[in-house]
Amino acid sequence: MPLADLYLDHLREQMRRADAALERAGLEHLLIPSGVEHYGFLDDQTYPFRANPHFLAWLPLTRHPSCWIAYTPGKKPVLTYYQPEDYWHEPPAAPAGFWVEHFDLRVIREPGQARQHLPATLDRAAIIGEANAAIGDCVPNNPDAVINYLHYHRACKTPYELARMRNASRRGASGHLAALEAFREGASEHQIHLEYCAAAAHTEHDLPYANIVALNEHGAILHYHHSPTPRPPHSRSFLIDAGGSDAGYASDITRSYARESGAFADLITRVDQMQIGLAAEARAGRDYGDLHVECHRQIAGILKEADIVRMSAEAQLERGVTSVFFPHGLGHFLGLQVHDVGGFQRDESGGFIERPVGHPYLRLTRKLEAGHVVTIEPGIYFIPMLLAKLRESADAQSINWNQVEALLPFGGIRIEDDVHVTRGAPENLTRDAFRAVDA
Repeated sequence: MPLADLYLDHLREQMRRADAALERAGLEHLLIPSGVEHYGFLDDQTYPFRANPHFLAWLPLTRHPSCWIAYTPGKKPVLTYYQPEDYWHEPPAAPAGFWVEHFDLRVIREPGQARQHLPATLDRAAIIGEANAAIGDCVPNNPDAVINYLHYHRACKTPYELARMRNASRRGASGHLAALEAFREGASEHQIHLEYCAAAAHTEHDLPYANIVALNEHGAILHYHHSPTPRPPHSRSFLIDAGGSDAGYASDITRSYARESGAFADLITRVDQMQIGLAAEARAGRDYGDLHVECHRQIAGILKEADIVRMSAEAQLERGVTSVFFPHGLGHFLGLQVHDVGGFQRDESGGFIERPVGHPYLRLTRKLEAGHVVTIEPGIYFIPMLLAKLRESADAQSINWNQVEALLPFGGIRIEDDVHVTRGAPENLTRDAFRAVDA
């Protein structure tokens, strides 16, 4: 189906959700600012603009500050489109594209002019945005009843959103293949990053999150951000966590590589096989918290098989040993935000589903439903700080420290795919994208 047709169905779904959310809250209008540019402290330059994700759920306008959507059930949504007369910067082009006909479009030249196109009285309006987006008496109030409903249902992606996410996945896969080639050629972290951006057709500001490009021991830093340093004398291993973006929708992809065969390369193979199996279990009805615990159980098996930990899998889980080598969660929701919202909600009214005991960093505890898109990202890391604590614990005698010391220079392993949950076998957006761009 053409993207324009998918978008029309998507917009109708956004209006349906807005209708239900407003009714629950006893309100009549939904107002959403795109956001405003943020200036640095005591500076006249702005930070890179990131649009309000609630705004992006309605419109593919990622670089348009000071716009507003005003929606009243039963009426065509209004868009105030900020198009300043400016000779310092390139102003936004005239509105164009398949979305334009579906909005009552009002072009404004000054941000404050948006107020005259919004409802005259605002006591029955939900205004969703940051406080600094306020225009006069139009101040974001972010009512819980509306926010909770929209966040809960945003986890289920429309066909239009899935099309955007497939595009984002292909961009990310293109970047990953270029980055791998640069690693094989002995490039520095910064050079690899530049190759990624060029192949993904992204600038730094287009990336859905800051690339993690880690050589050797840097792979043990979970959110490592490289600097333009020279290439290391020996590139033993490479971990890259980098995604693509399309109309605000993100992909989130991680791969790990070893330059030579050996124990670390064997571990990568084992983690990759485990990850494929876990991704296949991301099915409607599956409790994601349980899947996370199952991941720990399988990691315990790998650690024992590789003679890193000399304990049974059950004992490793009971003693928390696997959390030394896998200290983060299995994954999260993905969409307009890399760590997309609603991961802990009990239902559309709110509530909180607790994480499994002993797993404080898991970002998703809901049961999976058809339409969800989640990341599946197991890993095994050799993190000096956590290993030092393990060495001082009662479990130290059950660790093969010679094997650990041999693996420390390689940093760590993470394999991450983006998975679309369906009523049957899940769709692996990431593996499909690699096949498509490498064909």
